[in-house]
Amino acid sequence: MTPNIDLNSDLGEGYGAWRMGDDAAILGIVSSANVACGFHAGDPQVMLATLRQAAARGVAVGAHVSYPDRVGFGRRPMDVTHAELVADVIYQIGALQGLARAAGTRVTYVKPHGALYNTIAVDARQGAAVIEAIRAVDPSLVMMGLAGTPILTQAAKAGLATAAEAFADRAYTPGGQLVSRRETGAVLHDADIIADRMLRLVTEGVIEAADGSTLTLQADSICVHGDSPGAVAMAARIREVLLANGVTIRPFAGAAA
Repeated sequence: MTPNIDLNSDLGEGYGAWRMGDDAAILGIVSSANVACGFHAGDPQVMLATLRQAAARGVAVGAHVSYPDRVGFGRRPMDVTHAELVADVIYQIGALQGLARAAGTRVTYVKPHGALYNTIAVDARQGAAVIEAIRAVDPSLVMMGLAGTPILTQAAKAGLATAAEAFADRAYTPGGQLVSRRETGAVLHDADIIADRMLRLVTEGVIEAADGSTLTLQADSICVHGDSPGAVAMAARIREVLLANGVTIRPFAGAAA
């Protein structure tokens, strides 16, 4: 059986005259685009342009929803109420859906961003709010979350399809969590080593943890960041190695349109 995997990246994170990363180049590499919805980054014009580029390349589109935190780029935890979080997530998905329709594509999944992503991975209360929001907008949307964390089970029990995500350039603890960015070695930089790690993950279902132990990890999608130094070259190398070893790269949530 031919192995397959989705490659995703966080895109559309510019704002006004400010741009982050080379979205056009990354869209030529990935199969799914997590488009910022305005709460941590992204304005309507940037969002629409990103969606049009994704549609032109046949890249699937997901809503990259966040806490309302542009100054902190969505990376600061927030103790929001259930009602607030439900409304915020509904608002963001709805905004992206409207722009996607205008761009000739559609939103097929939801991936929370930054602090929200990390919080709901283990916080059932906030996780329930995100799940409720997705179900209220469109229960056919797939929810993406960190592989091996409780949020995926919680979402599946609520009736949502889920996608487990692994991170190409991040180190893992033996327990399957991402090593904190505050720790040395949390972010990996060698493109060849990273590509080989992802090939092993896809073909064997394992990845080496930071302590050298072997971690079993099932993933439907691999995140390749587009905003770090050398990001495009790294993403291209991952794609190259996977394809060269018979791995099919395709969206986990189906076609973009």
